[in-house]
Amino acid sequence: MDIIFIRGLRVETIIGIYDWEKQIKQPVILDLEMAAEVAKAARSDRIEDALDYKAVAKRLKQFIAENRFELVETLAERCASILLQELGVSWVRLCVNKIGALSDAVDVGVIIERGERR
Repeated sequence: MDIIFIRGLRVETIIGIYDWEKQIKQPVILDLEMAAEVAKAARSDRIEDALDYKAVAKRLKQFIAENRFELVETLAERCASILLQELGVSWVRLCVNKIGALSDAVDVGVIIERGERR
């Protein structure tokens, strides 16, 4: 299994359980690792044979920006579903970081793995 990764994908969204959080956009940072077969793309040198990480980033940014979430867990699960169901990824490891969620911590979030490693 080969892995395509995206690190530090920043998106503004409405996320949180408190009333004040439901009124403002806050940044979340995504780190993704996705199973991909890179040999075919390497041989052909064509984007059509590759997992298009630009298309992945665009789809996730659109989805996150257009929706509201109470929990980072919900955001993570829904993003993983998009990757698995819409974009044909067989396995994903996704970290969602809600920066600034705790004043005494640099990062707070969740890491999930979904799908099958092949």
